[in-house]
Parts: sequence; structure tokens; C-alpha cells
Amino acid sequence: MTPAINLLKKLKTQFNIHQYQHDPKQTHYGQEAVDKLDPSLNVTASQIFKTLIVNLNGNNKTLAVCVLPVNEHLDLKKVAQRLNCKKIDLADANLAQKVTGYLVGGISPLGQKQQLFTLIDSSANQHKTMFISGGRRGLEIEIAPQDLADILQAQLTDITIKHD
Repeated sequence: MTPAINLLKKLKTQFNIHQYQHDPKQTHYGQEAVDKLDPSLNVTASQIFKTLIVNLNGNNKTLAVCVLPVNEHLDLKKVAQRLNCKKIDLADANLAQKVTGYLVGGISPLGQKQQLFTLIDSSANQHKTMFISGGRRGLEIEIAPQDLADILQAQLTDITIKHD
């Protein structure tokens, strides 16, 4: 098991685990999950969420977590407003791996080495359950959005670029 799954078990949170065979050549991890999760689940890309690590004001020591649908793009200006920062950048992959304890493509918002302030895109509330990385490529956790927000003490807010 991963730290994310161990945490959910410890907290006695209701969740489901879904696995698929990860292709080591694949670098579009979110789309891979969309394509490979069991079709009987009827999961759309808007229900599968990615976890991104951002640094605040160019400081690699001040970080936050953003959880958003895999088919959306992070709006750095909105995140900066929500976090009262002048500037937000995506953290370097090596730094993200170091602070979370997970490999890119398998970064879960749960069970990270350091608990960072977390923003979850409010679109999660449109779904009864959402899918997040279970802490390993090819491993997804299905969980209620409010349960995830409560565990992480996260803020549910709009953090994606809107398409007209």
C-alpha cells in the first residue's frame, strides 16, 4: 500500500481503489488514467484529478498543492489571488517529488511527506466521487470531494482557466 491509502484506512474514510497497467513510455498520466480505467465506471476526464505542486513568490521553500481535473489547466493568477501571493509558478518536478515522496505521475494529495496548503478545484463538487492518484502510477483512489477536502483541510475554489 501507499502512504495515501494507509492514511485513508487509518482515518476510516470510505474510498475505492482502481488500478490499471501503467505504460512506462506514457508521459500524459492523466489521459492514461482516462483511457485505461475500467469503462464500466463511466468516468470522464473531468472526474479524474491531477495534483500539481506550486511555489509561491518564486520561493522553493514555500509551496502549495493544487488539485484539478486532468483535462483542465491551472490558472496561476487565480491561484495567486487565492493564496494572497504576487506570483505562482509550477514547482520543478524534482522538488515536487522530494517534498511529496511520490514520483511525478503518481503524486497524491494524500500522505505527502509534508502536508502543504491545498486548493481543490470547485468543479469537484459536480461529482459524487472524484479520482485522485493513489501514490503510484496506475493507481487511482475514488473518494467523495468533501471527504478529500476535509482530510486535507483544503479550500474548494475555482483554480482553472475557463474556456469560452
